[in-house]
Amino acid sequence: MLSLFQRKRLLPVIDTTAIPLTEPLKGLTRPESAASLLSTPRRQRLLEHIWQRTSLSRQQFALLYRAPLERYAELVQLFPASESHHHAYPGGMLDHGLEIVAYALKLRQSHLLPAGTTPEDQAAQAEAWTAATAYAALLHDIGKIAVDQHVEHEDGSAWHPWHGPLTRPYRFRYREGREYRLHSAATGLLYTRVLDGSILDWLNGFPLLWSALLYVLAGQYEHAGVLGELVIQADRASVAQALGGDPARAMAAPKHALQRKLLEGLRYLLKEELKLNQPQASDGWLTQDALWLVSKTVSDKLRAHLLSQGIDGIPANNTAVFNVLQDHGMLQPNPEGKAIWKATVTSESGWSNTFTFLRVAPALIWESGERPDPFAGTVAIDTTLTSEAADAAVAESAPVVGQPPADQEASPSAGDTVIVSTSAVFPVPPRDTASAPDAIDDLLTMIGMDGSSSAVHGEDSSSRATPNPTAPSPLTPTTQLTHVASSPALGGQPSGEHFMVWLREGIQLRKLIINDAKALVHTVSDTVYLVSPGVFQRYAQEYPQVGALAKQEKQQDWQWVQKRFEKLHQHRKQPNGLNIWTCDVLGPRKSRRLHGYLLGDPSLLFTELPPSNPYLNLV
Repeated sequence: MLSLFQRKRLLPVIDTTAIPLTEPLKGLTRPESAASLLSTPRRQRLLEHIWQRTSLSRQQFALLYRAPLERYAELVQLFPASESHHHAYPGGMLDHGLEIVAYALKLRQSHLLPAGTTPEDQAAQAEAWTAATAYAALLHDIGKIAVDQHVEHEDGSAWHPWHGPLTRPYRFRYREGREYRLHSAATGLLYTRVLDGSILDWLNGFPLLWSALLYVLAGQYEHAGVLGELVIQADRASVAQALGGDPARAMAAPKHALQRKLLEGLRYLLKEELKLNQPQASDGWLTQDALWLVSKTVSDKLRAHLLSQGIDGIPANNTAVFNVLQDHGMLQPNPEGKAIWKATVTSESGWSNTFTFLRVAPALIWESGERPDPFAGTVAIDTTLTSEAADAAVAESAPVVGQPPADQEASPSAGDTVIVSTSAVFPVPPRDTASAPDAIDDLLTMIGMDGSSSAVHGEDSSSRATPNPTAPSPLTPTTQLTHVASSPALGGQPSGEHFMVWLREGIQLRKLIINDAKALVHTVSDTVYLVSPGVFQRYAQEYPQVGALAKQEKQQDWQWVQKRFEKLHQHRKQPNGLNIWTCDVLGPRKSRRLHGYLLGDPSLLFTELPPSNPYLNLV
């Protein structure tokens, strides 16, 4: 099957003499060769992983994988993958390309392709389907450099990727008013710049594969079958990794299941909690053609509600929530294809204020006979704010899982107004690989390669905030929880006592898992171990009103909860009087440390204490 690629061929040669060796003028970036771009340790490790997921010799891998990856690197250079979303840093496009190929090949191993054919056919076509999976993943976003970005040389002449790789210093900016998703349609302009004629001839010999690949390259994933699903899942995993989420969960989570949970949560909030069409401060306003929801307020409440229902895997910050809602078709994008709108609300009484909004189609929320009456005032769209600047501004004040801000309010105020000015210069940020989100260890651990060991060291909470711990790698056996006495319904004001009731109810109803890789509660040394600050952060996430209470005492919300817990004196102190205990976490690939509290009496949470987590050793 691979005889076509077993003949000796020369790899593409880059004319390095055309690339100036002198330092470019300020504001310009000098293009680099593929060898230079791929030489970083993190990219070399990804290339090694990609090779290990194939069954090819080094020579065959160089022809089928390395050469296309090098051509891709030459085209994308140091461009980011997005302006303000995932991989939005110099070289982000190349990193995203390598990551999604690695994820896709990991997923590919779970499928026998083409589905429904004989084992003999599947074996004969296995390497072709593996390669097609890698190509589809690599090329899914390449159209961005053709339609999303304007690139020019020092003399002002425009560069387009169909001209071939850059050979002169360049600068770029994102186009204003660009059409969202147009890059999928633009892929057809460029894929022959990455895949040569011999590769295309080979793939064309497999009709089912060929049609699925063409559908993916045209952005028509719904017609691409398993190949389209592999690319979608791998893309979600890479994006989740870049935004601080869980790539393993992102790959496993059915897209429609998350969409249903988000939609049901939004419908519940609109029915039970959110205030609409108020003459002044409100959570949202309904007009004839759109439902306008105040972005930060609604995102905070939606996350808190879903967490309170025991639904995990929720994006870690507001910007990520906005993008997930938009990716699932629940938000109407602004003219630039982004989630955030800016508009001024004016009531009949003359009250007026400006907010950043999410725009939702009312038909998603209500049946025709259930829709409330529209707002009597006006909602005037303001086009002076670019959506990228709005996303950035909201992200700065948005709570991150484990560290929400202390100034969350239950309803919007003038503080929600975002006004940002932008310029049309050509921004070329300096290349700083140290500032890029380096999640390579977690990525490689998740997809099956060893990462380096790490440890997190902390101090007692009375002197310094405990670092946010990373959960252990191993998954411990599922523990059967013993039914405990039912507690009062979780209402009332946050307090230390309320936190303990929430903790017991969460464990009983399995909203809080125990002794799992990412659990916040473990059993250690015949008692209960509460991971700090994670368990207090989770409580504050579900009860945003904690932020207002913490603000009065000039504390972070989780610190406020932690102090209230300590005042109950239900935790065991170390002999030296410190509150925080350290646990060594021993896994097959990594050794880490957790920090937290030991309960003095485990019966506060369990009638019968489950066995201790074998992966945790109390220091």
